[in-house]
Amino acid sequence: MKKIINTAKAPAPIGPYNQAVLIKDTLYISGQIPIDPATGSLVEGDIKKETKQSMENLKAILEEAGMSFEHVIKSSIFIKDMNQFAEINEVYGTYFNADTAPARETVEVANLPKFVNVEISMIAVK
Repeated sequence: MKKIINTAKAPAPIGPYNQAVLIKDTLYISGQIPIDPATGSLVEGDIKKETKQSMENLKAILEEAGMSFEHVIKSSIFIKDMNQFAEINEVYGTYFNADTAPARETVEVANLPKFVNVEISMIAVK
């Protein structure tokens, strides 16, 4: 049976979905964009700050499920401009141990929700 995971420490969904769904020991986290959950405002203007906010939102959801970034087995990063890949990767990399980092893909897309520059989703296993 699936268990819905939601926390006030990450932004509320902006559509008909939940922050995450836990099935047995596997957590499927919806894509997180750089919304500050305390204010509901977008973090804009600096791709490193935007990426950090997206990662902090993911961290809050992982923690709500009793997990950490060490449990993440797969990440998907969607970016608006591949020229920002190095800066996004620099911030993203600070959240993982290089030896145990998850599988990942990074895809450039035409647009993202609220026209943000980055969105990241994850799958984690206990």
